Order: sequence, then C-alpha cells, then structure tokens
Amino acid sequence: MNQEDNEDYIKEKIKDAESIKIVGIIKQNEESVASTSVTSGIGYTKKLKEYVIQKSNEAEIVKEQKEKKETNVFSGLKFPTEEEKENYTMANLTQQQRMAMSRLNSEEIAKMMEAYTANKEASYEKNLQKLAAIDLDNPTAIKIYPKNFEAKDKIAEAIEAYNQKQRDDGKEENVINYTDMIGLMMKSVSQIIDTISYVLIAFVAISLIVSSIMIGIITYISVLERTKEIGILRAIGASKRDISRVFNAETFIVGLISGLLGIGITVLLTIPINAIIYAVAGVTVNAMVPPVAGVVLVVISMLLTMIAGLIPAKMASKRDPVEALRTE
Repeated sequence: MNQEDNEDYIKEKIKDAESIKIVGIIKQNEESVASTSVTSGIGYTKKLKEYVIQKSNEAEIVKEQKEKKETNVFSGLKFPTEEEKENYTMANLTQQQRMAMSRLNSEEIAKMMEAYTANKEASYEKNLQKLAAIDLDNPTAIKIYPKNFEAKDKIAEAIEAYNQKQRDDGKEENVINYTDMIGLMMKSVSQIIDTISYVLIAFVAISLIVSSIMIGIITYISVLERTKEIGILRAIGASKRDISRVFNAETFIVGLISGLLGIGITVLLTIPINAIIYAVAGVTVNAMVPPVAGVVLVVISMLLTMIAGLIPAKMASKRDPVEALRTE
C-alpha cells in the first residue's frame, strides 16, 4: 500500500531511521580563483552505500518482486509484453478483473485505472531500479579516476587490448563501452589550440615571405647604389666570388642582428605580459621563450636573409668592372 501521503507513517519511519554523522563540509576558498568541476551534493562512504544496498535488497517487497518476475508488485498486474504494450487498453482486462472492478466505488476504480495505465511502461528491471535493488556483482557502470595522464593512457590501452581480444574471439557482448571524459576534453582543447596555431602559422608564413622579398629588394638597391664600389673592388683584383661574398656577409649580419633583436624584444615583453595577465585574471602565467627555440629562430632568420640576398649578390658579382667604374 502506498504510504507517501501518510505523514504519521513517514514520521515514524524517520524516527526509526539510521543516524548519519556529518564529518566535514568542503567549501571553496573565497581567495581561490581555480575553477572546479566537482558538483555540489552529499558524499557517502563506501561502507554506508553497501549498507544501504544491503538493507534495500533485504526488504520484503524486493524479495517478493524477485520471486515474481512476471508480476508488478506495486499493482498486482502482470508485466505487459512488447506486443501487448502496442495495444494496451482497458479492453484487455480479463473477465475476473472486470468483475472485481464492478464491486469497487468510483474512487477505487480511478486508482485501479491509474495503476493499470502505469503498468503499461512497467518492467521487472524498472521495478528493481525503483526499489533500489542493486547487485554489487553486476554493476551498470564503473568510474575510474587515474592519478595522472600516464595512468589514464595505460588504462585506455588495457581496455582497448581487452576489447580487441574479445572481438577476435567473436565475443562482442563482452566488449567494454567506455567514455574517456578527460580525453574528450583534451581533444576539444587540442583542436582549438591546433586551429589557432594554424592561423598563426599562416600569418607568420606570410610575414616571412614579405620580409624576405623586402630584404631582397633592399639588397638589390644596395647593389645599384654601390655599382662604382663594385667596379673599384674588381679593378684592384677582387674576383666575382669575392663580390658575392661581400653581399652574402652583409645579409648574414642583417639576419643575425634582426633575429637577436626579435628574440630579445620578445623576452623583454614576456615580463610585463605575465604581470598584466596576473593583474587582470589573477592567474599566474610563466610565458617564456625556450632557449632552443630562440636559437632555432635566429638561425631561421639568418637563412631567410641569406636566401633573399643570393640573387642580388649574384647580380653584383656579374657586374662588368669597366661599366661599373663609369657609373656616377
């Protein structure tokens, strides 16, 4: 009999209920700025959960439901089959059920019809779930909390190896379906970071191409302005290779100085940028240029400037010394 509206019955049950001791309350520090994914609620120990499950399984109604797997213990009606659910109406009542309804008053008939309608969606498994009857040896889900990312990867590899073995053995029903929440979050973050990185790489590539063209143009202008100097060098015995080396050395020095200036300015700018981010967001950020990356960027700068200056240097080496000397 449903006692959910019986206040005296509920008060009596609460009076005889188990007492639970609160051992602590977790609250985020007001000065803390770190976000958390832990939802609010009450946490219980494993021992208490097992105790509650045991008490639920020992209830008489649970035992009765497990004994009568084809009958809904809440209404006394049989669970409908899939075919019966499609045409589940009051017309499906048996002769005995109709005779029993004829002896009921209007209020009792309304309750019976309500129970009959609710029985349409009822099932043995749903009733056990409603009664909190849990089989500890047959869990519906298991949550695993690895201590670090390496442990997470090892667990995922072990599950995949197990699933592959089950598939190879033709035991698809034993395959474990799991969701890697951290993996999904990291994948989404990685996709966003990759997209931003590709956009920045595109801008950097365009700027490198433009700067290389400008270096080539500047070197070419330098060749034109120093035509007479080239003629004098050739006249005193400098070879074509020597002339080419002069301009290659100049572009090398330009690339070296520009690379060092770029890295130096970047290193200096990280100091105020870190301070501004901390002042605005309250998050400590240690943005810095790795030494290896700095050296690589300087080398790339020198290579690009030397490549951009190869054609003008080649043109300077091919200048006719006689024509060069005549140039004013």
